Amino acid sequence: MEKIGNGLMERKSYEIRPIMKHEWDSAMQLAWDTFLIFEAPEYSIKGVHNFKSFVRDPLLKRMYTYGEYVAIGAFDNKNIVGILGVRNANHVSLLFVDKDYQRMGIARALLNRYFKDARTAGIDHVTVNSSPYAVGFYHRIGFVKLSEETEKDGIRFTPMRMELE
Repeated sequence: MEKIGNGLMERKSYEIRPIMKHEWDSAMQLAWDTFLIFEAPEYSIKGVHNFKSFVRDPLLKRMYTYGEYVAIGAFDNKNIVGILGVRNANHVSLLFVDKDYQRMGIARALLNRYFKDARTAGIDHVTVNSSPYAVGFYHRIGFVKLSEETEKDGIRFTPMRMELE
């Protein structure tokens, strides 16, 4: 369990920890709600539908249940305010922060927690297919573009990679 402060006047702390099974549905709802605000307006109907199918996929939940999908959350008291999902041990597939908690260091804290665990497990790099909205954020924390933005199944993304030292 880690706590981070946002550095703003409120000086709140957020707990960063693995998501528990009973929190899964709330975490996926946070991802969906945040996607609708920041991403969906830029996506096709097909892309929105495919993202919704991804966060509601029972197979993804099963993978998480069996430890094949990493899910880390940021919590303000008992409320989930951020979610990081990682598949294949080194590919970030979800990173969302509630609209009211953005620009407080929560996404960075979620990634830093994962990076620490990944280094311990011997993982030497991390990849992400960044949404258009998040490319600048990923650049700022050390990811580099592997190619230009592309689209697959209605989902727009820029493939990126970061070496872990």
